[in-house]
Amino acid sequence: MTDFLEIRPLTKEAFTPFGDVIETTPSSMRHINGGQTERHHALSAPEAAGEGARIILNIFRGQPRVFPHKIDMMERHPLGSQSFSPLSGRPFLVVVAQDDGGRPARPQVFLARGDQGVNYRRNVWHYPLMPLQAVSDFLVADREGPGNNLEEYFFDEPFMIAEPSL
Repeated sequence: MTDFLEIRPLTKEAFTPFGDVIETTPSSMRHINGGQTERHHALSAPEAAGEGARIILNIFRGQPRVFPHKIDMMERHPLGSQSFSPLSGRPFLVVVAQDDGGRPARPQVFLARGDQGVNYRRNVWHYPLMPLQAVSDFLVADREGPGNNLEEYFFDEPFMIAEPSL
């Protein structure tokens, strides 16, 4: 039997167990540069653990996913957080799972608007980047440094995601 996952809107409250939603809000804003710039301050705090580790910025160019889409694996980064902020203004899917004894529990799927990003905390199970509609660029804050910062888990039975309604 095919196990389809429900797609829910991305909200700060729903995403809190997994990390931060990166979006502008009136409470995060302060004026700088003589009032000419709005700074949305401390929207997330990237993490980089280990000797010689640092936070780097990258641009990832993701191919749009085809639906229905099979979720047959998840990954996590034990030594650092990882954030994805869309540069294209297009929505994307975010797939995360709680940890269940060292493996991902049932995945949860969120639809992120084109003006929202996410920061996965260290050790949060997630599926790789899921752009929608077209090739999309993302600004990614990630950990660089020595040590193995990638764990992957492959499900015995995959989960499915139907095409989202945009």
